[in-house]
Amino acid sequence: MIQKREAHELPSALNQLNELKAQFHGKTPAIFLDYDGCLTPIVQRPEMAVLSDDMRQALQELATVTKVAVVSGRDRQNVAELVQLDNLYFAGSHGFDITGPGGMASEPGGAKAALSALDKADTMLQEKLRQVEGSQVERKRYAIAVHYRNVADDQVEMVRKAVDEVLDSMPELKIGLGKKIYELKPNIDWHKGKAVMWLMEELGLNKGNYIPLYIGDDITDEDAFAELQGQGIGILVGEHDDKTAATYRLEGVDEVRVFLEDLTDSIKKINHG
Repeated sequence: MIQKREAHELPSALNQLNELKAQFHGKTPAIFLDYDGCLTPIVQRPEMAVLSDDMRQALQELATVTKVAVVSGRDRQNVAELVQLDNLYFAGSHGFDITGPGGMASEPGGAKAALSALDKADTMLQEKLRQVEGSQVERKRYAIAVHYRNVADDQVEMVRKAVDEVLDSMPELKIGLGKKIYELKPNIDWHKGKAVMWLMEELGLNKGNYIPLYIGDDITDEDAFAELQGQGIGILVGEHDDKTAATYRLEGVDEVRVFLEDLTDSIKKINHG
């Protein structure tokens, strides 16, 4: 049974650092993070989410002491280009497309079968939403993000209606919800949580030496928090519109960076302890 709480009820990961680290039980935490809202602040348009030099350095140093993966709804190539670090793993499209050091490249989850449906849905949505000012239809390899952050409140219903009409005609696709976004994804039982567990297995991290730690801010990250309950640690950044299965909270991107820097020091001590 998945335990869920309101975001404001969660203890701060920074204030309760010692309690959080006690849960490592001498294991090394393997770190999984969302990109938008965790490594960069949420911005008006997705292309404006640029990683700061300080955050990039924090990630790079953390990746010298443990495995670090960015698990994003963005296209894998897009998020890899934004991060610009070759010692990280990248799981794009909610984990349908994964690459990493040593030539790792895999597309688990079986999403290729949905590509033609996504092509068709993209064309339909561009047509339906052409008249809705501020809407943005962003085609990714394994998803279509329909952004309505810049749409007038009284027109958001039109965006949802267009998305529903397309989904009604396409059983190969399903909806995913996020912050001011509707996402059309392959109708397959695969998500960020399954991608995290796939990476844990693929990298040989599930043999008792590592504990998965996931940091995310959005409803799509709840799949990972739920998957890790009882076998890892989930940290919610900020809050979203629902209850959360995370166990700790960080206020924003700056706190994420401070937490990652502290983790690097802690893991060094574990490794040399």
